[in-house]
Amino acid sequence: MGTEMMNMLPKCEANYAALTPTTFLKRAASFYADRTSLIYEGTRFTWRQTYDRCSRLASSLVCLNILNHDVVSVLAPNVPAMYEMHFAVPMAGAVLNTINTRLDAKNIASILKHSGAKVFFVDYQFVPVASEALRILMNTSAEPSMMPLVIVIDDIDSPTGVRLGELEYEQLIHKGNPRFVPVDVADEWDPIALNYTSGTTSEPKGVVYSHRGAYLSTLSLLLGWEMGSEPVYLWTLPMFHCNGWTFTWGVAARGGTNVCLRNTTAYDIYRNIRRHHVTHMCCAPIIFNILLEAKPHERCRITNPIQILTGGAPPPAPLLGKIEPLGFKVTHAYGLTEATGPALVCEWQAKWNKLAKEEQSKLKARQGIGILTLAEVDVKELDTMASVPHDGKTMGEIVLRGSSIMKGYFKDKEATNKAFKKGWFLTGDVGVIHPDGYLEIKDRSKDVIISGGENISSVELESVLYRHPQVLEAAVVAMPHPRWGESPCAFVALRSDSTTVTEGDIIAYCRKNLPRFMVPKKVEFVAELPKTATGKIQKFELRAKAKAFNVVVSSDTQQQVIDPHYNEEHILALSRL
Repeated sequence: MGTEMMNMLPKCEANYAALTPTTFLKRAASFYADRTSLIYEGTRFTWRQTYDRCSRLASSLVCLNILNHDVVSVLAPNVPAMYEMHFAVPMAGAVLNTINTRLDAKNIASILKHSGAKVFFVDYQFVPVASEALRILMNTSAEPSMMPLVIVIDDIDSPTGVRLGELEYEQLIHKGNPRFVPVDVADEWDPIALNYTSGTTSEPKGVVYSHRGAYLSTLSLLLGWEMGSEPVYLWTLPMFHCNGWTFTWGVAARGGTNVCLRNTTAYDIYRNIRRHHVTHMCCAPIIFNILLEAKPHERCRITNPIQILTGGAPPPAPLLGKIEPLGFKVTHAYGLTEATGPALVCEWQAKWNKLAKEEQSKLKARQGIGILTLAEVDVKELDTMASVPHDGKTMGEIVLRGSSIMKGYFKDKEATNKAFKKGWFLTGDVGVIHPDGYLEIKDRSKDVIISGGENISSVELESVLYRHPQVLEAAVVAMPHPRWGESPCAFVALRSDSTTVTEGDIIAYCRKNLPRFMVPKKVEFVAELPKTATGKIQKFELRAKAKAFNVVVSSDTQQQVIDPHYNEEHILALSRL
């Protein structure tokens, strides 16, 4: 029997087809041809038209001498061109590099240089910053041949006529061949995308995705989120962030409709929800605040619940409790750029529907279980690589293993080797595993506050702050302490309609709801917390400010008096170590 099976292998190999998410588009064009594929203000396309446009663009790229595995960069918001390039670029055999639109010219130039981009698509809105980036690149590149070919994307709904080079996006579409045959994916492990990390904890690194990883991640999220057929998906998540958590490809797989947004304002979000009967959207928790802070005239009544998949930062349970009454049903995911987006999804269990709303919110704030196509997820003690007990208390580092994990960091073998240990990818996130097997993130490893030997989770402290009725945003970082080494420092943004709130009010509130050693020793009010374009709070900026606060405290010996209650509880905590 074994010999017979082996003799069949050549036939199986002849039938081999590489896994790639670009096949979702051809399928959509074949079976959902007349369904609406994309809406952008007054523009509408069907799946037949989207396939035609992507084929034309891919053929134009090949005519521009874009070769297999060449990098094509794009700087654009969530507009039709950005969506189309997720199919057209890999159909041409190239690798798509979507650039964070919040980066400055220096960072953009650095990415263009590091990636070796052969073509640079620029939305008209970002021509000024792109021009400066190209000037920097020209001054730092040894050869003019290293400069990418620049192509401007005009607003398809309202052409602007802005130019940066000789070519324009719609011209490439018009001149392209609609019968173009996509470049064959010889190996499903070949690269499909190059995404740069946000750099919240280190310098941005180029993360390489494979066709196989992108395909499997897409299927996992469609199944885990139970995204049915014909969804109407609102693009509140930047497509440049992990390729829109792979939903750029996923909406095509379900024959859905992409509703594109240039701006994620409350007015634009609610307007499109009402007009197009949106069913699904993804976002970082920052979008919750935009929805909650909307003026009465900007809102609309939501009659059918809209599914929201959120991630990027652990959403505090109180925030979830506020957003769902508006008509949104929230599912929490956890992931990172290196994991091709979400790697864990907090799958909801029917038995939890009987619980009180507050308890449900706490459960939804957990990061959940591994996506279907991820081989394994665990929380380990890194020194021994032993798994932590499933007690919801013992902390360790979240580690992942599977095909959807990145191929590695582009041109950085050393960083790639450091990111893996004994076959596991090390996330750098600290978490626990509950008795039911669900994971919960407690902090970034760099964000855990170690005060007198006791670990303090900034996430837990932030969750308490979010329960305060006047708090809109909160972030907690370590502040140097003259006796305990570190102590919590809270940065708080108040709601626009809030009454007068003082530092003493916030500290008193924390003392009622937290152990004394976890209470912030300093509260700094800010208009808004610094964030990346994906909604992650840039805690390195806050840590720098908190470090400066300590200089002031250290210069005044009267402020170094330790609270006796704090001292006593700390001693009790230390005795448990």
